[in-house]
Amino acid sequence: MGWFEAVILGLVQGLTEFLPISSSAHLRITAALAGWEDPGAAFTAVIQIGTELAVVLYFGRKIGQIIRNWFRSLYKREYRHDPDARMGWLVIVGSIPIVVLGLLFQDDIHHTFRDLRITATVLIVFGIILAVADRIGRQERTLDQLTAPHGLAYGFFQALALVPGVSRSGGTVTGGLLLGYTRAEATEYAFLLAVPAVFGSGLYEVSKIGGANSPQWGPTILATLVSFGVGYLVISWLMNFIKTKSYLPFVIYRVALGVALFVLIFTGVLDPSAGPDF
Repeated sequence: MGWFEAVILGLVQGLTEFLPISSSAHLRITAALAGWEDPGAAFTAVIQIGTELAVVLYFGRKIGQIIRNWFRSLYKREYRHDPDARMGWLVIVGSIPIVVLGLLFQDDIHHTFRDLRITATVLIVFGIILAVADRIGRQERTLDQLTAPHGLAYGFFQALALVPGVSRSGGTVTGGLLLGYTRAEATEYAFLLAVPAVFGSGLYEVSKIGGANSPQWGPTILATLVSFGVGYLVISWLMNFIKTKSYLPFVIYRVALGVALFVLIFTGVLDPSAGPDF
């Protein structure tokens, strides 16, 4: 992977990570359209650390309070009913599904799930599910009403993003909307829930960077830095957008992209299984 590729893929990661359109799918599609090798699941996981650092910066005060009060709740009884300490436990509960399923299906994550026909299918299907959730969700619950079963349900929706095309934020927000949470609250919890999942995944995959058949460290670090800067700007825009707008524009985009991808595959323009991971 060259430096130009790294910049482009970093831009794509930063622009798409927080939107419900799947950053991993866009990295895969961008590389395929440009005639580059599939950057791979390890590269995707590592540069997502950049966008999660943007989350840590944007929600820094909130995340700091959650971590501090969660630790205090371990040895101070008066903190065991603190809302921030409780959120810390709920983030842990919500992270369980992606850890378990990520380990169980790690071979599929690196190979089977990266088939572009699967990507096109889930872009369309989960776009429609998001539209339904945005339409029928009661959107009346706040994170103060979040329970452990709901946190676990959120976690299962997040784990669906192990398949490129689902979207980590899109899957988690869809789950939140179906559970009756407002767009803003569902999105905020999706961001908080992604922090341990992305950092854990990135650190787990980091040893695969720099190998003979893997992206090298220099371009990977550059892509991570680019994704951090662009991702921060996207978070700021999205959190304002969803306060007054629906997810419909993203649904339309997902379905159109999925259909276009199928056309490119079946006309022979794109090889659905191109790349070294196959």
